[in-house]
Amino acid sequence: MEDIIESIPKTMEKFLGCAGQMVKPSPDTVEALVGQVKKGKLATISQLREKIARDFNVDTACPAATLKALQLVSKKEQAKCFWRIVKEKGELISKFPNGVEGHAELLQSEGHKIDFSKKVPVVAGYESKLSKFA
Repeated sequence: MEDIIESIPKTMEKFLGCAGQMVKPSPDTVEALVGQVKKGKLATISQLREKIARDFNVDTACPAATLKALQLVSKKEQAKCFWRIVKEKGELISKFPNGVEGHAELLQSEGHKIDFSKKVPVVAGYESKLSKFA
């Protein structure tokens, strides 16, 4: 699977908040970036998408394709630290192996505290743990 750059369909411009071009990243591209997030740190899917878009000099990265590539990375036998990626408000990702419970276990093994009182569990204090992509 390879990275694909295409024009943003008119029907998606409002949803994506922009016109122009988008990239549908490959699992290899996503895995390389995920591997940059150090132990004890986190990154959001939006941060990941923004970095991919910058790297490809396009307006955005497709959210569905980015999440799909991240899911494929998470299912690899020697998967890099995919669990360090969370949703925008620190929410756990149910599409990872073993759902949010599996995501929580991996994050907890690195010292993160998980707040299970919400509808979707979140990493407590995730804002202070966010990494920045170079």
